[in-house]
Amino acid sequence: MGSLGAILKHPEDFYPLVKLKIAAIQAEKQIPDDPHWAFCYIMLHRVSRSFALAIQQLRPQLRNAVCIFYLVLRGLDTVGGTKDYKVLMDKFHYVSTAFLELRRSYQEAIEDITKRMGAGMAKFICKEVETVDDYEEYCHYAAGLVGLGLSKLFHASGLEDMAPDSLSNSMGLFLQKTNIIRDYLEDINEIPESRMFWPRQIWSKYANKLEDLKYEEYSVKAVQCLNEMVTNALAHVEDCLEYISSLQDPSIFRFCAIPQIMAIGTLALCYNNLEVFRGVVKMRRGLTAKVVVQTRTMSDVYGAFFDFSCMLKAKVDKNDPNATQTLNLVEAIQKACRDSGMLNTRRPYVDASKLMYKTALIIMFFMLLSILFGFLSIK
Repeated sequence: MGSLGAILKHPEDFYPLVKLKIAAIQAEKQIPDDPHWAFCYIMLHRVSRSFALAIQQLRPQLRNAVCIFYLVLRGLDTVGGTKDYKVLMDKFHYVSTAFLELRRSYQEAIEDITKRMGAGMAKFICKEVETVDDYEEYCHYAAGLVGLGLSKLFHASGLEDMAPDSLSNSMGLFLQKTNIIRDYLEDINEIPESRMFWPRQIWSKYANKLEDLKYEEYSVKAVQCLNEMVTNALAHVEDCLEYISSLQDPSIFRFCAIPQIMAIGTLALCYNNLEVFRGVVKMRRGLTAKVVVQTRTMSDVYGAFFDFSCMLKAKVDKNDPNATQTLNLVEAIQKACRDSGMLNTRRPYVDASKLMYKTALIIMFFMLLSILFGFLSIK
């Protein structure tokens, strides 16, 4: 759920962590009785617990369609090699059976995107990401099409209007680029061969080889390269805000909004952060729980994007080669948030007036536990 040290440092995380844990337990209990559907949801929990939780709060028919869509796309994963991936492939007939029970409009959307993604990803099996255009194309096939597919499923459900392809594509690209930035070290250290998704057109300005960026002597250049990659990703934020603001169904809204908030939060942490080349940079579990628990309205979304963009802006070094472009994009994001007129109605992540009370409450809780355990040990 979260380490004791982290909770004591951020006591405001305690309630969201508990609430999220309870929700996760409840989601795992909602496994259908039919063998093929049971397999699909069990595999969903195994390959992505966070995504499984998000999917299971959708309405029933749409929930099933998105579950199958996700598992089918996992089947296209050319680098899958985990035990769970092999189980999914060995018993994929269960997924096929579930797919055939979906409404035809859902089937058509999944078929269309799967074919397009398969053809697109095949291009990059032997092709490296050389130019920024290659990078855009790869991210489109890897995630932009997922955005298009989800928009098709939302529309097929009758719950949403059909979103413009450009906005759906940006939703996917923003998430994919964030993952590519965050996962630099994991990808570059991949065995038996590195996975390199950062475009040569960008990294070649800073090093002779992409793997050089992880070495101490390249620290300054590595951070500059990282900052350019983050700046490239920020260009999609205004499209994402426009897409999310158009959503009408509350469950679809949360399903779409929460990952995007996580992405802007991750970019704010990664920006100008050498640790990206040394280890893992990600939002603490308690903050993640707060995002999941507290994101309910568009004011929450604008507030989160505004807060994280402020965090990122404070880290911009005016001497960075891309500082001007970065600041222009961040200021455009902040303007969009301010112009919404919703910043004054948002709920902050931490209510400072209650922080001391929460801290005292949690300390008392652990003291009571200690006394209880002490008493039981005497007995």
